[in-house]
Order: sequence, then C-alpha cells, then structure tokens
Amino acid sequence: MGIVAGLDSAPDLTRIVVCDTDTGAVLRQGYAHHPAQGPDGGTRSSDVDPQAWLLSLGEAAGGGLLEGVQAIGVSAQQNALVPLDAQGNTVRPAMVGGDRRAQVAAADLVDALGGREAWAQAVGCVPGAAQPVTKLRWMARSEPENAARTAVLLQAHDWLVWQLLGRPVRRTTDRGGASGTGYWAAATGGYRPDLVELALGHQAMLPEVIGPSDAAGTTPEGLLISAGTGETMAAAFGLGIGLGDAVVSLGASGSVMAVHPEALVDQYGMITSLADATGMHLPVVTTLNAVRALRGTAELLGLPDLESLSELAMKSTPGAHGLVLLPYLEGERTPNLPHTAGTLAGLRRESMKPEHLARAAFEGMLCGLADALDVLRGRGVDVRRVFLLGPAAELPAVQAAAPALFGAQVVVPQPADYAAIGAARQAAWALGVSQGTLDPRNPPVWQGPVAQVLDPGEELAVGQAVRQQYVSVREQTHPGAFRG
Repeated sequence: MGIVAGLDSAPDLTRIVVCDTDTGAVLRQGYAHHPAQGPDGGTRSSDVDPQAWLLSLGEAAGGGLLEGVQAIGVSAQQNALVPLDAQGNTVRPAMVGGDRRAQVAAADLVDALGGREAWAQAVGCVPGAAQPVTKLRWMARSEPENAARTAVLLQAHDWLVWQLLGRPVRRTTDRGGASGTGYWAAATGGYRPDLVELALGHQAMLPEVIGPSDAAGTTPEGLLISAGTGETMAAAFGLGIGLGDAVVSLGASGSVMAVHPEALVDQYGMITSLADATGMHLPVVTTLNAVRALRGTAELLGLPDLESLSELAMKSTPGAHGLVLLPYLEGERTPNLPHTAGTLAGLRRESMKPEHLARAAFEGMLCGLADALDVLRGRGVDVRRVFLLGPAAELPAVQAAAPALFGAQVVVPQPADYAAIGAARQAAWALGVSQGTLDPRNPPVWQGPVAQVLDPGEELAVGQAVRQQYVSVREQTHPGAFRG
C-alpha cells in the first residue's frame, strides 16, 4: 500500500489528485488557477511565463496535500513550446495553444518539406498552428534574435518535470509528448533534427525520450518523478482505454482517438499519429464542428440552452423526417473542406418543424464524428466501445442517438480529473517498477471510471439507416470528399 500523486497543468489551472497505488481510488485533491500574467508575463494571450505553472502547482499542493506521497506524475497541456537558452533560462514566454500567429508559418513549413504527404510520411502529422515545430518557424521569422539564442526545446510537462527534479543536466520527455511536436516520428520512435533545423534555422538540444514506466529521476527528498506526458495521453491512461476502445470528445470542435498497436501514416493528413502513455499508439482525427453546431441551432430556434434543444429533439424521431444537417459551419477538417459551409437538406413541408431541425442538429453532429471514427476503422483500427466525453455527452438526445450512429457500445464516464488520474497511474507504474513489484510492460490495473453504459441494441438498424441518409447527402453535396 502506498500513495502517489498526479498533477495536470491545464491551460488555466493546475489539478492535483492523490491516489491509492493499488486501486487508483482518489484520496485527496487540490487545484489552483494559474496567476494572472503580469506586464512582463507575455505580450499576447498565447504567451505565458512558465513560472505561472509552478506558482499554481505550489498553491494547489498547499495544506499538506502531498504528505506521504512516494511518486508524482505530471500531465500538462500539449503543444506548449518552452525555448531555453544555453544556461537553461527561458528565451521568451512559452508559446501555448493553437497560436494564430503561426498559421502562415504552418503553410510555409508544409511547402518547405514538399507538401502534406511528405510531412505525414516524416512524422505522422501535418503541421498546424498549434504544433511546436510551427512555432519554431514563426519565431525564426518574427523573432530572429530569440531564435538564435534558443539552445534547448522543451514542452510544458518536460519543463515541469525538470523543475521538480531541481533542473538537472539530463532533460527528459515521453513518447506521448514527443509525438505532438512535429519533429518526432511515432512510426520510428526517433527525432527528426533536420525538421528542427528546417523550422528554427539551426539545431537545438532535445529532451531524451524515456519509456512509459521509466522514472525521470528522484528529487533530493527521495520523491520519484515519472516520465510525465501530454494531457490527451494522460486522460486516455486515466480512463483506462485499451485496444478496441475509442474516445470521442465533444467540445466546440470534436476529436476521435483510439488505441492501436502501430503508428498510422495518412497521406491526406486527416489522422494525426500520436503515441500513448503505455507504449502503444493513439491515432487522432479531429472535426472542426461538434457542439458549435448544436449552439448555432439553439440560437436559430430561439432556445436558451442545449438542454432545451435536446428536449425539443426528443419530440422528433430518428431521421428527423428526412431533414439532414451537414454541420460544416466553420468549414471542416474531416473531410478536408476548409472553405465550405453547412448544408440543410431534405426540406419538405412535413419536415419544417423546430423539433426536426433540433433532431437533425444532433444527428448531424454525431454523424460527422462517426465519419471521423470511420477514418480510423478504414485503417484497421478496432472500435468496439466508444467513451463519450464533454458536458454535451450528458444530453438525452446525444445518448439516445450515439450508440446506434457509432455502431458501438457507448460509455459516458462521470466527470473527473482523468488527466491527473492518468498522471498518478503513471507515477504508480514507475514506482512499482523501481521497487520490483510491477512489470515495466504492464501498467497497474486500477478501477475503471464510474460510467453509464449504453448499447445500440435493437436501434442499431435504425441508426445505420439514419447514417446512410446522412452519407447520401454528404456525397451528393461534396462528392469524393473522403478519398482513399
């Protein structure tokens, strides 16, 4: 018996959970928002002084929260680039999130290597505005002095682990974090220093990629620090997903990811090939439109919230009397239709009722995510169970339609700090391996999340008919949108 901690440094706050090493039961928890950035803390919202992460970590851990803890795992927001000089000081504030400044740099980089397919083959993803490799290109073009001083490249969880260990000479990362950089290839498990040079203009030191159950080090007080990982990988680990499982996240935009034994290279760039926190792979497909399609429909119908929209949709029937919404309100990434708009098809006198439009919005959102699931299934990814995340997953209209439209059992976990729990599970794994009680190939088995489980049952055939109705409209409106 022992206790471990997992901390998740999210974009806005730090969450810490203290868990039992054997069962994963959460014993204590704390959180603190990152302090507001001062005048020197960054010139834009996408610039953050990393010290803010340390300050909120200290506050979240206050009151003896970590007393008795034997190991800590760190999860942090992905795509945060922390450039350091040769002395280990930050060259400039960390660049975080989907940095709009870097959009031109992304297109520039894609062309420089020879197109989207060349990038997909090289590192398993096509550079976008969020990736560290793109931020390097922006810095080289816009802040050449800072670029010239940059000697070491870290991400948020790398930097936090390094700080917790007292800034040792050795700097580490994990496969999951490295796979999101744009200069590490999930397929080969190695860095592409040539891509760092292509983006930054010169080489830089990169952290050592250690194994999922390896320890990054031990603090002077004897506290073991595990490898750490990105938020996405930590949340997947905290949920306990494995082969046959997919996770569908319902935000304004949507994402679909699944565990797979090998990296997937997608010449069209629809799949981002990430690594997970266990030694497996985590291919991800994103859509630009998910809950934003529901919010837009609610506004159009004069409804105050999504609960009202769901209630209205439940008065309709599957297929919404032939009404089909292609929810491409912001253009779309899956399929790749960046400049298109949404489409409402099947308008007949009997279908022109508010409840049918409400139903079509839910079905359109879920069918768009089912398209993303099919991109993975089409590449041999086994999907038998779908974890549905986000507040919208609780809506009755989502739960009524999702199992049949996805063609799989749907699991709706209760809200919890899954990224922090995943970080704690990683800490327990590293601790067990260091003590000789756990196999480095097999993580500790923790209790799964408390969840609703929804089966398609007899609705499966109806759901597939609704899906076919949607696909027919999509093919008529955007023929050949899904190639390959």
